[in-house]
Amino acid sequence: MVPAPPPSFVPFDSTRALLRAQAHVCICRHLHLILFGFSPLSLQITFFTRHSFPPLRPLFYLFLTQWNPTIRATTKVHTFSIFPGGKQSISFRSYPHFPQHLYGLPSHESLDLALAMSDQSALDILASHGVTRLLSSHGQLPLSSLENQSICILFSANWCRPCRTFIPQLTQLYETVNAAGEHPLEIIFVSLDHDEDAFNEHLRCMPWLAVPFDASLHGRLNKHYRVHRIPSLIPLTSEEIPDLDELIGLIEDYGAEAFPFTKKRLEELKILDVSRREDGNLEHLLAGEGRDHLFLSDGGAGRLPISHLTGKTIGLYFGASWSPPCSDFTRQLMEAYAELKEATGDQCFEVIFVSTDGNKEEFDASKCSMPWPVIPYADKSRKDLCRIFNVRRIPALIIIGQDGKTASREGREMVSEYGAMGFPFTEERRREVEEWLRKEGEKLGREVKDARHEHVLKPGMAKAYVCDSCKRGGRFWALSCEDCNYDLHPNCLN
Repeated sequence: MVPAPPPSFVPFDSTRALLRAQAHVCICRHLHLILFGFSPLSLQITFFTRHSFPPLRPLFYLFLTQWNPTIRATTKVHTFSIFPGGKQSISFRSYPHFPQHLYGLPSHESLDLALAMSDQSALDILASHGVTRLLSSHGQLPLSSLENQSICILFSANWCRPCRTFIPQLTQLYETVNAAGEHPLEIIFVSLDHDEDAFNEHLRCMPWLAVPFDASLHGRLNKHYRVHRIPSLIPLTSEEIPDLDELIGLIEDYGAEAFPFTKKRLEELKILDVSRREDGNLEHLLAGEGRDHLFLSDGGAGRLPISHLTGKTIGLYFGASWSPPCSDFTRQLMEAYAELKEATGDQCFEVIFVSTDGNKEEFDASKCSMPWPVIPYADKSRKDLCRIFNVRRIPALIIIGQDGKTASREGREMVSEYGAMGFPFTEERRREVEEWLRKEGEKLGREVKDARHEHVLKPGMAKAYVCDSCKRGGRFWALSCEDCNYDLHPNCLN
């Protein structure tokens, strides 16, 4: 996202303002009828905020399409509803970047609240700003052709790198939703480019409609919808929607599943994520569309059915080939993995690699040296798992217990500190290991003498060392000489 300075806000009592609006409605309606002799065709609500003139805040100029309108606040604090003459209701919402709780309005600015949330009123707003036709890959379409469709307005620019990254993801969503055909979706592109050549270049990668390039028109639409950063996708719906920054992330995370971009849908998706993480069903968690197996990373076409993982402790390893910390941790994990496989005969532990690489070549470089199965690079569940477990840094090792539920998020730390001894890598096991190490240290005493070395040896903890007696590697307790570089396994003490 390309940021912009946030607006300053002043407190605003929406309920009192709406009650005052009822009086202004009647006055303005009759004045308009007396002065002009006809009922107006559009509605505009404007707030004027002045710190120095509180009695004048807010001042409404209301022009209504029906007789006997009334206004009330709905349960959605940022939504206004207008009920003309007991007929159809038209919902109006504050500008899209307004906070979820109506706190205030920009100081010393007027705020246009005529953002109609039904399809027809959305088209009226575009028409009121001079939009009469839209561009498509097949030529031009009249604005009226969009009736009875879900409409979103996309503010984007060719010079914006986050926009260019977001467009392919939105394109996939757009094509998937419209291929289903149940609820057609239309997107209207409004460019924030500086010239028509950049506009045309950006438009070529979009399958949806666009407002013809007109810097002045685009500026008015930008001001009308209060666009503070791009890319910005604004659903024109009467339902409550997430914060627009959150909406971009919602689309990036869930793709077509995010449609129809409402808060209700977001809550449903979060509940599904929790269910996949906590219901103990490995196939529900690890399977992909048309896939009930994992791929072995031996370079062949070997597959491991997910059902064969039942009853095992599983480590979901999130990593990438370009990350040096991941390279270091991969070696540590491979040592623990091999030791556990040798000790238990492939019965208790399995690692599954979930790549966060940026392309297929990097993914192939990652998996070629790994002995465990992987989630395919092109599989959507790879990104789903990163979201479900909220992976924000790599390397990460999420431990799934034998019951199929999350047992620990600290698998990386456990493997790095204790290796295979830390299995099954839970907090309870950490306490057991630390207690065992404490007791082992007490047995060693403060200093010892070995017949093969002239100096006194003192016990101490070491992540890794090589024993000067057996020439094998060791970790945890070591008997070390402070005068020279001499280390012994406690078991090698003579």
